[in-house]
Amino acid sequence: MVLSATVVGALLGLGTQMYSNALRKLPYMRHPWEHVVGMGLGVVFVNQLVKWDAKLEQDLDKMLQKAKEANERRYFGTLSLSL
Repeated sequence: MVLSATVVGALLGLGTQMYSNALRKLPYMRHPWEHVVGMGLGVVFVNQLVKWDAKLEQDLDKMLQKAKEANERRYFGTLSLSL
């Protein structure tokens, strides 16, 4: 997953820089170092997005587990007390 996220980020950064040059009607590879910087920023952005998504999924699982436990305490706890 990390390799594919890295490739997607690099392509996103490269595509953004080339699109920017095309909008300004400049040669696509006007300053190659800008493409490298764009690719690096794209890689960092997409990798951080993947990490954030994984952490979000873990947090959601914890919250759902807490809600499930609270519901079980509320309904099953009162049922056993009334018997």
